[in-house]
Amino acid sequence: MITEWDYTDLAKAYLKRPDYSDVAIDRMIDLVGVKPGDKACDVGAGTAHLTLMLAKRHLDVVSVEPNNEMRKHGKIRTKELLNVVWREAIGEDTGQPDNTFDIVTFGSSFSVTDRPKTMREVARILKEKGWLAVMWNHRDLDDPIQSAIENIIRDAIPQFEYGTRREDQTGIINKSGLFGEVTKIQASVIHQQKIGDVIEAWRSHGTLHRQAGEKFDEIIYSIQNMLKGLDKDPIEIPYTTRIWIAQLN
Repeated sequence: MITEWDYTDLAKAYLKRPDYSDVAIDRMIDLVGVKPGDKACDVGAGTAHLTLMLAKRHLDVVSVEPNNEMRKHGKIRTKELLNVVWREAIGEDTGQPDNTFDIVTFGSSFSVTDRPKTMREVARILKEKGWLAVMWNHRDLDDPIQSAIENIIRDAIPQFEYGTRREDQTGIINKSGLFGEVTKIQASVIHQQKIGDVIEAWRSHGTLHRQAGEKFDEIIYSIQNMLKGLDKDPIEIPYTTRIWIAQLN
């Protein structure tokens, strides 16, 4: 399925992206009160990073992913799991039945949907008093290495913007009128990655890819040279997992 954000060429690199904080995910599970056997719909599931974390916590997961290549890798990673099924669809039209899920999650995918329309769809497929959870991993831009990467990007693209993925999602969720009080959860996590994997992860950065255009390869090359000049491999990358959670009215 072709969407406005086409991740076909980025799918393999997406495998190198870091997982979300286990602490943050466990806090989310505790807050919403889902238990083994409850139903989750992971929308924009990509290559299964969040799907695997939900399945590990014994939820029955329907993973919705429009991109064929992303979905292929996700299926490979979850092929041994009986509590995961995959469906080709988008966040605005999941193709799932009404009143089905205890929780609907978006791992780094909410920002590439029509959010108001997507929330109406989420409200349709959630059970009464079900939960919406949207999340991202945000790099700590105060870290010296990450600051250097930011400088490389902004030297090439002075007007670079992360878009809605770094915004507080409380306002847009409240504006829908569909959900109750929004709770924010965040937890820090340090990822160790080999430089080669870091570069592959950057190749999966859809926002950078769209804004860089013909400069994309040049930016990736500059990041690679900077990292190799550190004379250490692997490197530590500090992230904060941020999750916004709200219950259906």
